[in-house]
Amino acid sequence: MKIKKGDVVIILSGKEKGKQGRVLRVDTKSDRVFVEGRNIVKRHQRANAAGQESGIISKEAGIHVSNVALYSEKLKRGVRVCARYEGKDGALFATKAEALNSYSEPVARISKVRYCVKTGEIF
Repeated sequence: MKIKKGDVVIILSGKEKGKQGRVLRVDTKSDRVFVEGRNIVKRHQRANAAGQESGIISKEAGIHVSNVALYSEKLKRGVRVCARYEGKDGALFATKAEALNSYSEPVARISKVRYCVKTGEIF
């Protein structure tokens, strides 16, 4: 999944279409993201022994990951991203092997970044 906690996303479809917000959490099992202040639903809750009161509470419901896109500050809209590997001096490579070959000596770890081809932004 290319969307992570803390990312700013724009909603592509549904009742909240066109609105943006920060991702609170990601559920990888059901491929859903929970966006701060978006897709609010009301839940009736019973009181429990821990002292929590009963009533109607509002909370964010999940949005399927296919209905959101990462928000680009440069383009002011949602963008698609792909994976790139960072090599020597911050150069980006399509494969891990190319990134490893850019170093003259063996490296323990190569970092993977999310990259927008249209704008050149790294998320």
